[in-house]
Amino acid sequence: MNILKFITAGSVDDGKSTLIGRLLYDTNSILDDQLEAIKKANRKNNDGTVDLAILTDGLKAEREQGITIDVAYKYFQTEKRKFIIADAPGHIQYTRNMVTGASNSELIIILIDARKGVIEQTKRHSFLAKLLSLKKVLVCVNKMDMVGFDSAVYEQIKADYLMLANRLGLENVDFIPVSALKGDNIVLRSERMSWYTGSSLLDYLETINIEDDKLQPWRFPVQWVIRPQTEDLHDYRGYAGRVLGEGLKIGEEVIVLPSGVKSTIKSIALAEQQLDQAQNGQSLIVHLTDDIDISRGDILVSADHPALAERNFEANICWFDNKSLDINQIYLLQNHSTLTKVKIADILYKFDVNTQEKQYSGDIHLNDIGKIEIKAAGEVVFDLHQDFPDNSQAILIDPRTNLTVGAVMIERVA
Repeated sequence: MNILKFITAGSVDDGKSTLIGRLLYDTNSILDDQLEAIKKANRKNNDGTVDLAILTDGLKAEREQGITIDVAYKYFQTEKRKFIIADAPGHIQYTRNMVTGASNSELIIILIDARKGVIEQTKRHSFLAKLLSLKKVLVCVNKMDMVGFDSAVYEQIKADYLMLANRLGLENVDFIPVSALKGDNIVLRSERMSWYTGSSLLDYLETINIEDDKLQPWRFPVQWVIRPQTEDLHDYRGYAGRVLGEGLKIGEEVIVLPSGVKSTIKSIALAEQQLDQAQNGQSLIVHLTDDIDISRGDILVSADHPALAERNFEANICWFDNKSLDINQIYLLQNHSTLTKVKIADILYKFDVNTQEKQYSGDIHLNDIGKIEIKAAGEVVFDLHQDFPDNSQAILIDPRTNLTVGAVMIERVA
């Protein structure tokens, strides 16, 4: 059973948490004690029904204010698929939280209030979806019950959003009119929107294919070198890690980066099974035909489709820290399990996340997104974000505090 990871985004009070709560409630994915707890809570909807948004409001401040502050993760499954949901905050001051949740997601659900249409927050979240190269975008036009389930309202919002998507270069955009509060088109098709002939939200999530048609190379970041050195396993040498991409198989020639040494895949072990070929996302042990010097942090790549190993490159960055980015400070770049000392050589520009325009002056502050030039002390192994997003992402760490201060997406070699 495959897993779909998706994130919900939208403006404040667009109903993100309610939509997730309704999805969990109508699929019987709520434990009895959770259901009892929300029934005893004081928060109620205007019609006296239980406020299902409580299910994803994990922080006390969220429950008191009725808003989402941090990313909340929920897990559920149906007979067809498992799901990991990230409920992201809609406030502009929590942009870093949304970027964190979206970086692990394959699909984004952007909620639009049917009464408000496409607003600045819609544009901002759509821009972030493009920036993070999310594979699918689903626009849920929520609160259709507040506009009398009028198809004309839905069609106008759909037309307005398609203009935005075209300007941003967003592809694979789908639309569903819903009422998270009433449950229309969430799990079952709504009889009150008979004019809509598409699928319900759950049916869409169960059947959507998020596999990329573009053939991607595989990457195997080494997390651990396994050398038991016991009497029975005196010569055993395996490399443990998690596969990124498809195509890693026995007999394939590989390159170890950043050293550039070549070898061949001898065997692939998953628990006690021997595999002929690995699949994307599997955590396993790889054995090579040659005893070569490989350490934690090295990356095995296909000799036919090698990754880049460079010291100077440009990247988009989302800044997480209360202190502004300091171009005079040395930071640590963590790419998979490798730490490399880096300096920010230049701030090329910042994005206005509301208008998507570039600003060529000013510092990068908390929640800002911009493009920077990075100079590293050693070679960093990566792919460009447009080619292979999973191997283009890294984090910046301030060595003075050990805090993660930024998320990085490498765009081009400098």
